[in-house]
Amino acid sequence: MLKEGITMADLPVHTIVFEILMRVPAKDVGRSKSVCKQWYALLSTQDFVRIHCSHSLVSSNQRVLLIDDLTCSVHPIIFQSNDYGPSSIVTFPFHHHNNDVSILSHLNGLLCVCLNHTYELLLWNPTTTAFKHLSTPDSHGFYINNLDAIGLYVDADDDYKVLHIKRRSGVLGVYVYSREVDSWRNIPFITRQEYLSPHFNWSAGTFCGGTLYFTVCECWVGGTNVVICFDVNSEQFKEISFPPVPSTGMVQGVLVNVKNELHMFASTGMFEMTIDLWTLQGDYWIKVLSCPPIPPISLSLWCDITHYVTNGNWFVMTKLGKFFTIEMDMKPFECFYPVTWFRGFKGAVFVETIVSPSI
Repeated sequence: MLKEGITMADLPVHTIVFEILMRVPAKDVGRSKSVCKQWYALLSTQDFVRIHCSHSLVSSNQRVLLIDDLTCSVHPIIFQSNDYGPSSIVTFPFHHHNNDVSILSHLNGLLCVCLNHTYELLLWNPTTTAFKHLSTPDSHGFYINNLDAIGLYVDADDDYKVLHIKRRSGVLGVYVYSREVDSWRNIPFITRQEYLSPHFNWSAGTFCGGTLYFTVCECWVGGTNVVICFDVNSEQFKEISFPPVPSTGMVQGVLVNVKNELHMFASTGMFEMTIDLWTLQGDYWIKVLSCPPIPPISLSLWCDITHYVTNGNWFVMTKLGKFFTIEMDMKPFECFYPVTWFRGFKGAVFVETIVSPSI
C-alpha cells in the first residue's frame, strides 16, 4: 500500500519494473507496455525479460498446447484434479497448411516448430504470438523428420540458440543458430559412423545444467543405446552410457529436466512397458523409481513424451494427447495410471513467458 500523498508516478521506475511488474503474468506485461514509452522501453530490455522469465518458471504458469487437424488450443492445468482447464483457441501467426505443424523442442516459453509441408523451422512464443523464421536461402533451418534432431538452449551470455543435427546420406552436419546474431554456423562433431544410420533414433535435446542431452537408440531388440551430451559453452560433445536397463525388449529413454537435475524415464519391453525413473549424477545413472508392468498402461515406443512435475506428482503426456500421472508417494503398483485421453492431437507443455524469438 502506498503512503498517503504518494502516487505510482512518484515511485522510482526501477521499483515498479523490478519489484512489481516482474511478478505479474506474461500477458499482463504485454498490456503494461502500452502505458507509456518509458515503460515500453524498460519492459523490453533483456535484463527485465531474463528476470521476469526466472519468476515465471513455476507450475502455475504451465500450459498444454494441443494441435489437431482443425484447431490449436491452449489449456491450463488443474493440478488438484489432474486435468485440463477451459481451453482458449490459438491462431497460428505464421502461414501453415491445415495445421500441419510439429513441435520439436521448447524452452522458457519458446517453441521450436517445423512446418511439415515446407520443412521450415521457426521459433514461436504462443503467449506473445511473436515468431521468427529460421530457414535461409543457403538451406539452413530445414528439418527432416526421423533424420534430424533439434535442441533449444541458452548459453552463458544469455543468447538463445538452436542446435540442429542433420543426417544426410551417411553424412552428419551440426549447425547452431544464434538469436543474437540471427545466423547459422557449422560446428565440428565426430561420432561413431553407425549413429548416422536411420536405424538409430535421435531424440530432441533436453537442456539441463549448461548441457544439451540427446538419447540415441537403435531401432531393434538388443540394440545400442547411448546418451550424447553437448556442452553449450565449450561446444564440445561427449558420449555417456544409458542406464543399466534390460535389453530383452525394445528400449526407449525419455529425458526431462527437473529443478536443473537430469532424469530419464527408461522404458523396456514390447507390448507392455516396464518403466524406471533414473537421475544422472556425474556421468552415472541412479535409479529413483521402478514401475512394474501394468497391463492397462501400454505406452507406444515411438511416442514423444513431455514430462513436468509439481507437488510431488509427475505428469506424462504423449504426442497424441494421452495423459498420465505418477504419484511418487504411492506404492509402485498403484502410482501409475491414466488420467484422460485425446485422440489425434499433437502438443507440448510450455511456460508462459515474454521471451522473444528475435532480438
